[in-house]
Amino acid sequence: MSTHKVLFGFHAVGVRLKTSPDSIVEIYFEASRRDARMRQFIARAKEAGVRLIEADGLRLSKLAGSHGHQGVAALVEPVAQARSLDELLDDLQGPPLLLVLDGVTDPHNLGACLRVADGAGAHAVIAPKDHAAGINATVAKVASGAAETVPYFMVTNLARTLGELKERNIWVIGTSGDAPRTLYQTELKGPTALVLGAEGPGMRQLTRKTCDELISIPMQGAVESLNVSVASGVCLYEALRQRSL
Repeated sequence: MSTHKVLFGFHAVGVRLKTSPDSIVEIYFEASRRDARMRQFIARAKEAGVRLIEADGLRLSKLAGSHGHQGVAALVEPVAQARSLDELLDDLQGPPLLLVLDGVTDPHNLGACLRVADGAGAHAVIAPKDHAAGINATVAKVASGAAETVPYFMVTNLARTLGELKERNIWVIGTSGDAPRTLYQTELKGPTALVLGAEGPGMRQLTRKTCDELISIPMQGAVESLNVSVASGVCLYEALRQRSL
């Protein structure tokens, strides 16, 4: 039982139901909710042969550790992913696209970053073990299933890991508001690691120094910077656009 974890919300549980239904131990659902979305969800779960358990809102809140469960929570087994960053990179066929987060401690921001990483086709998200959010139920909920599909590696020494990526000929690009070149003047088709810092402090100085190149996101209005998840989306989707040409 100790190896099981909880997912909650229609998106997070729905992605697991779609990608790995055999890993779902049981799904708890709010019996009083009878709207079309719930009916469709229950039909999918029954079709997949997953065990369904009726529960009230209080039990679901306790199970999820949140009131934002939407009437659905699931007890699941871990899904096998690459055990290490090296293993993932060794197995890739095309040029890697990695998102590196330096100092992102808010679980909502991490969840949103994982979601855009999945959407843009990033191969992994990397963060330091210190001063960073880990995967929990809130992250999984905000990620809308991407916490299940995008490998998230927390490394002991981020600068050293970036150095190891450079040894693999992965170009390490950091984002900074004072960088002379913009995102749209930068080649992103090759092996790339995009490094973003937390809102406010940005990247740590050692991380900044380790980057091969610094770029900026053009800002035309009054605000000076974007939320890290929005900035991640802008950068990753520019990489996707270039790689799709």
